[in-house]
Amino acid sequence: MHGDPPEALAIKVEDMRTRRAKHPELPPLRFGVAAYSVVRNTDAEVKKEIARITDVRASARGYASYQEFIKGSQLETKVSLEDYSVSNRGLRTGVVGTPEQVAEQIRGLERIGIDLLLLQCSPQREEMQRFSAEVFPLVKDLRT
Repeated sequence: MHGDPPEALAIKVEDMRTRRAKHPELPPLRFGVAAYSVVRNTDAEVKKEIARITDVRASARGYASYQEFIKGSQLETKVSLEDYSVSNRGLRTGVVGTPEQVAEQIRGLERIGIDLLLLQCSPQREEMQRFSAEVFPLVKDLRT
């Protein structure tokens, strides 16, 4: 799924599970969602990073593409320029905050039935190293 808040994702997951229940011969569905992650030690650092990655001005190269996308879109929700700046509306999923907050957000997504996170971040290598070092151990601890 494209990024959406957990409450919107929960409705979609439940709807699809209800539909699948009508076909018991088929295996259970698995659910994944796009999520742009921002992991920092303080709320101020999180806000600063979000401001950096969503700083898309009308003069930016991608702005014309954004305008074209909006004109031709039939999405169920309005997409802001900031949403567009991080593909698939990933910030809406809410995987942002301190390592502890992000670990709990992931557990919340798991509770509603999300099996897979398609993580986006920038710069990719450094942010994935941070995520694996600071968030993965906490998610594992929350499971025990």
